[in-house]
Amino acid sequence: MGATTVGAALEEAAARDKVFLHDGDRAVTFAELNELADRVAAGLLARGVGRGDRVALLGSNTTQWLAAFFGAARIGAVIVPLNVRYREKELSYMLGDSGARTVVGISAVPGFDFAEFFAESKERFPGVTDYIFFESGFPGSGTFAELTASPPDGDALAAARAAVDPADPLMILYTSGTTGRPRGAVITHRSILASARAQAEHFRMNEDDVLLGHLPLNHVGGITCTVMASLVSGATVALLPAFSPEAALNAIERHRVTFLGAVPTMYVLMLGHESFAERDLSSVRLCVAGGSNVEPALAAGIRRGFPGVPFYNLYGLSESSGACVLSPLDDDPETVERTLGVVVGGFEGRVVGPDGKPLPPGETGELQIRGDCVASGYWNKPEETAETFLPDGWLATGDMVELQPDGHLVLRGRKKEMYIQGGFNVYPVEIENVLTAHPKVAMAAGFGVPDEVLGEVGRFYIVPRPGAEPPTPEELTEYCRERLADYKVPRQFVITADVPLTPVGKIHKAALRERDLG
Repeated sequence: MGATTVGAALEEAAARDKVFLHDGDRAVTFAELNELADRVAAGLLARGVGRGDRVALLGSNTTQWLAAFFGAARIGAVIVPLNVRYREKELSYMLGDSGARTVVGISAVPGFDFAEFFAESKERFPGVTDYIFFESGFPGSGTFAELTASPPDGDALAAARAAVDPADPLMILYTSGTTGRPRGAVITHRSILASARAQAEHFRMNEDDVLLGHLPLNHVGGITCTVMASLVSGATVALLPAFSPEAALNAIERHRVTFLGAVPTMYVLMLGHESFAERDLSSVRLCVAGGSNVEPALAAGIRRGFPGVPFYNLYGLSESSGACVLSPLDDDPETVERTLGVVVGGFEGRVVGPDGKPLPPGETGELQIRGDCVASGYWNKPEETAETFLPDGWLATGDMVELQPDGHLVLRGRKKEMYIQGGFNVYPVEIENVLTAHPKVAMAAGFGVPDEVLGEVGRFYIVPRPGAEPPTPEELTEYCRERLADYKVPRQFVITADVPLTPVGKIHKAALRERDLG
């Protein structure tokens, strides 16, 4: 079974005499991170932080961030991970909603000074009593060096560690959200370890693996699928403070990355980089894509770019703490392109209709997941928790899928993204898969918009492939007519240079809708 809390899992891994993190030119072993986490834990205890207190963690993918994460987890504090792209609106909402009492984070990023912002805005966050910065801050704030300066008080630290329960909240992870304000999914020690172990066991991760740590740590792709899966398997993580295709390709070559996980847009950017063909990427043993639907055209492109390297899907969400559906290792390319995979880790899955009753294979309904990976609910949102986290342990994912007789799941789209065109249900993901197979299309995203005659019609935004002549709406319409039922063919196309992305790199449809429709 192994350790049952995150702090204990790091201590267990510290027995391995090997590198856990590559952080720039620095190599950090499991034991070194464990010792630093102890110092963070002791420093927080000395400042009055204890079990259940919320600690907001703001920063990029660095050793300091992870030491603060594991140190807070070790004493039962609840981490509120914040993205460095957040500004006043997001920071104010998340700090207020979570009731954070301590902020630990980066002083500034290009274009924004967090220390200055907090110094000028302290009255907006009356619940925050302590600010600790990785670098210098403002008068009255602390530094990470000060936090970790004193050796741990063994008795106090041991008592705090012993009080942490596997069911305790570990993180309040705010979802990027498709509508309205973000909701804080409460991920527990048990749930994150269950998801991480399921992924590590399924993909046979081991001490020889090196993962690229470019997905933001305030997202399950970064913290669960990369860091925690590496922790429980003994793998190494090559940290990148932020993703860029060139930085990612450099890191793959330098650190001999074996396990490449990314969201689809990141693969598009890496494959399209001018130096891609010149890179030595021979260390990669498998490619995994998660976070959003992988169109068949992109899957084929990944296989061409990484010849002989198997490609798999990973499905998970904040509410499942990370991965819960993965492609079986023996799936052929056609199956990977067509399906999400199967439920893993001893978790359960079912597909239900509008009445909540299970549907037979071949019918489309909502995917529900049950098992130790499921988060405990939404922070301070009992009504939304009741809608998503059902009384019998099932998590309503909001994703519409079709269950096949062999257990594979076929994604049809988000429940809330479905629109009705001329009386027929249409799921955008199916149309997006067709459009991205067009030789002139790099990315496609669509949703329903009101129409006086048909009720709703599909409007799809098209980002042309670099170097290609932009497609016309007429040729896209004809392309879809040849491949889709007539009621699925979009009635509107918008050719655009870019589309908004979430902090993790997925197409942000809510922001796209707001940008163009208001």
